[in-house]
Amino acid sequence: MMKGRRIAGRGEELISHAFGPLEDDVIIKQRLLTRTTTTRGEPPLKKLQKKFTAFASEIDKDSETNNGDCEKFYKAFLQEIATFELPLLKSRAVVDANVREKESFNGLQEEIKTQISQAKSDIEELKKQLEESKVERRHKEECEAVRKLVSAWPPRSDTERIIADLEAEIADLEAEDERCIRTVDLRRKQFSLLLHVVDELQNTLIEDEQKMSGEELNEAGGSDAMAVD
Repeated sequence: MMKGRRIAGRGEELISHAFGPLEDDVIIKQRLLTRTTTTRGEPPLKKLQKKFTAFASEIDKDSETNNGDCEKFYKAFLQEIATFELPLLKSRAVVDANVREKESFNGLQEEIKTQISQAKSDIEELKKQLEESKVERRHKEECEAVRKLVSAWPPRSDTERIIADLEAEIADLEAEDERCIRTVDLRRKQFSLLLHVVDELQNTLIEDEQKMSGEELNEAGGSDAMAVD
């Protein structure tokens, strides 16, 4: 399965293709077996096969004079084996190193996961502590505000003394008010009596004037009668 990925950078667009995991494993295995990393040159395994075929062909000959050639082909075959084996050993060492590195990475990854989990737990705990600290601080601020408000008022003894003075003053004012009420009531009665006396005097004066007018009329009538006689 082919996958395409487009990479853009510095005004250029490049297309890189990647193989799937299974295809990657097949290609890597093939290259390890043939020891080929590029398409140029003859694969080492084919060279080894040619050396072995040449050595086996030389052995199959029934000539007693080809011992030197057999020895030469044998040494060439051994040299080719050594040449072919050395990269395999190096690859094996690289694989072992990669396995160890992967195990170390896995262990490090688990450790990082543990640390992340612990960090999350610590963060949640710190959040709770922060909320509790905020609540406690708010309570302290409220208590401080109440304390300042209370301290702004005078002491209880002074307040009680002021209240007692005010109560005494109120009592004095009530007594004075009562006296004023009695005085006003007395003055009202006296004024009513005065009005009554004035009214009586007016009535008496009117009656006296009427009597005097009547007497004058009577006297005037008598004088007229005597004059006629």
